[in-house]
Amino acid sequence: MLFESRDRSLFVDHTRIVVRGGRGGDGAMSFRREKFVPLGGPDGGNGGRGGDVILVADSQKRSLLDLTYKPHYYAPEGEKGMGSNKMGHGGGDLRVFLPMGTLVYRDGSILADLRTPGQTFLAAKGGRGGRGNSSFKTQRTTAPHISEKGEPGEEFTLDLELKLLADIGLIGCPNAGKSTLLARLTNARPKIADYPFTTLNPNLGIAEWHGVTMVMADIPGLIEGAHTGRGLGVDFLRHVERTRLLAHMVDISGFDGQDAYSAIKMINEELRQYSPKMMKKPMVIVANKMDLTGADDALIALRKRWKKSKVFPISAATGQGLDALLAYAAKELAKPEPIEVEPVEIEPHRFVIELDYEVKKEEEGMYRVLGAKVERLAAMTNFNQSEGLRRFQNILKKMGVEKEFMRQGAVPGDTIKIGVFEFYFEVDDEKPRNLPSRRPFRPSRR
Repeated sequence: MLFESRDRSLFVDHTRIVVRGGRGGDGAMSFRREKFVPLGGPDGGNGGRGGDVILVADSQKRSLLDLTYKPHYYAPEGEKGMGSNKMGHGGGDLRVFLPMGTLVYRDGSILADLRTPGQTFLAAKGGRGGRGNSSFKTQRTTAPHISEKGEPGEEFTLDLELKLLADIGLIGCPNAGKSTLLARLTNARPKIADYPFTTLNPNLGIAEWHGVTMVMADIPGLIEGAHTGRGLGVDFLRHVERTRLLAHMVDISGFDGQDAYSAIKMINEELRQYSPKMMKKPMVIVANKMDLTGADDALIALRKRWKKSKVFPISAATGQGLDALLAYAAKELAKPEPIEVEPVEIEPHRFVIELDYEVKKEEEGMYRVLGAKVERLAAMTNFNQSEGLRRFQNILKKMGVEKEFMRQGAVPGDTIKIGVFEFYFEVDDEKPRNLPSRRPFRPSRR
């Protein structure tokens, strides 16, 4: 419940990770060998499926820092199959815990928005286990000497973006007293000093008012032009998007030669330029440093000019006026949360019908076969087995790959690449052999 970030490196809201599902276990090639049991037959079991990589929203995490130190997440592989038709154990799923409010991107498209505790997203699916030779047994092939390798798991590079989820967002100009207020109301201990831009990253704390808990986020100070990249605001304005109540803190004596009213208008304009929907959020003006000389006259002048929202005079240093502010915030947060006008649009997954393969000529005498089906077939084929190699060749021939090579001008001896494998192209000129006739039925004698 306590989140401290005294150094910029302790808070990370952007990172990139690599996820890969576990490879399926290899199928076994085995034959039953038992005394007094002739013709035991094949009994090689299938391999276990590989584990999945699952992203999970965790309410206890507040930063993506852990993932920057460990960017690769590989799920366990499935176990190999064994004799006696024993199937290998499946690889366990790998669960990666992320802070709530994390957006998951792949190739620039958003895939998931993890906003609720325990929400999950399947990031990379594990491969299925390879079949053992008992699965290839047929009426014609009673003793197959063939088994499959496990299917490789999916592998993706994901970009993660964190938008903090808080009830109250403390915004305002630098040195307005946001960190002092957070330290006064919560157990958080942000860095506090008498110079601007003391806060270099957001801080979270939990305030309590008569049994009502409120998560408060201290956003680094904003200056004019923050939405275009000036100061630190452009990096952290995204964290204000998901707060339910904006507490706009202002130094009652003004900032950088501006009075309090001008400072409020400037910050609101930056919010509007960043996202128009920010101005639709409930907002309260918190006039800080009321313990200073001349604060009462400045407060009267501010209230005369600012009529759009409530103004609460406080002193974060002495605690003056904090009870009224907390009571109002608790009352606002007790209202039903409005439905987000512009929710994050996640593109639906579309079913795209693709060709089984595509042959591309890379250079003279070298061709590459592309296609998920062909590449998966090559990855799961055991080329050390003659029957496995023959099955691979027959499948490609039935798919029309051999004819496509010849159409593009391939000649025997050219190099063919499928995935990570390389082959020599040869034309099969053998004619299909006649199948043996069935044995005539003869009734048994009694």
